[in-house]
Amino acid sequence: MTQPFGGLVPVCRKEFLHIVRDPGTLFFALFIPMVQLFLFGFAVDTNVRQIPTVVLDESRTEDSRQLLESMASSDVFQLKMNARSVDEMYGAIRAGKARVAIRIPYDYARHLEDGTTATVQVLVDGSDSTVAGQAVSTSTGVALQASLIRVLPDGKMPIEVRPSMLYNPAMRSANFFVPGLIAILLQVMTILLIALSLVRERERGTLEQLTMTPVAPLGLMVGKMIPYGVLAFGELCGILAVMRVVFQVPIHGSTLILLGMSIPFLLTVSGIGLVISTKARTQAEAFQLSMGTVLPSVFLSGYIFLIENMPPFFQWVSRLLPATYYIRILRGIILRGAGIRELWTEAAVLTGMGCAAILLAARLFVKQKA
Repeated sequence: MTQPFGGLVPVCRKEFLHIVRDPGTLFFALFIPMVQLFLFGFAVDTNVRQIPTVVLDESRTEDSRQLLESMASSDVFQLKMNARSVDEMYGAIRAGKARVAIRIPYDYARHLEDGTTATVQVLVDGSDSTVAGQAVSTSTGVALQASLIRVLPDGKMPIEVRPSMLYNPAMRSANFFVPGLIAILLQVMTILLIALSLVRERERGTLEQLTMTPVAPLGLMVGKMIPYGVLAFGELCGILAVMRVVFQVPIHGSTLILLGMSIPFLLTVSGIGLVISTKARTQAEAFQLSMGTVLPSVFLSGYIFLIENMPPFFQWVSRLLPATYYIRILRGIILRGAGIRELWTEAAVLTGMGCAAILLAARLFVKQKA
């Protein structure tokens, strides 16, 4: 009677030898994810600062200069241009030289002295909603603060809010994006390598030779999966080291727990790669199917957009994505110092997903043989 995992060790040994002897596989698995980590880690910055701003100061008084100084000190506006007319001000925004325009009317100081409302026009380029929202909120806040100082006798606010930013006090984008990026990079690398390995053997005709040996389907699937899982785990250790040393992202939780909870995710994405390999007939098809898992994981997993803000249907879809649960684990341990007690549910879901994917791959492989 054939053992459920019969042939696992020979298949595993054979795949390890293939990885070691194939420089292309090692290059893709070790070098490419590091390059992507550096590109996205340094290039992606959601903190809106120094928005190019054009100023049309028709008042040219001490009051208008104080207002502009308050705008500039917020670090959101970069007052880089002075317009001489309304047409020049609109032209700067139209040409893309400025994203914001501040127009202070000639009667600004007179209204302040009379105690009437002084109007300041702030024009914002709405083509980028993030920049536009930050510009509107900051300009409104600066105006509100200036108004309260004038209205209150002693200049003190009756209510003072003292916010305290937990876990990421400097509001660094790298602290938010790099942990999530780890999940995306590991998923792409693992799924693609495993899917291509089985399809490559099918194209070369060596897969048929394996089916003639007493290798059980589960033994073949797991034997194919383990070497690439080990490779992905080594890549994870390297990425964590780069994250800590280069991007200065501290790991507030236990590194051992993080590595241990990464195994269910690697198990799941490896199973997905095996399922893809059983359906694809060529390496090009395997590549396309593997890359088809990237966009849903990027946009629906909570990596960039908040899941709670999505329509109910897409919230349901996000629960089917392994990256959703692994990103929660990464950010929970790295940023918030969470432990097993807070994250065991995510690890359990990933383990169930991984086992189901491997069993499905073995079943599909048996049907192909039949």
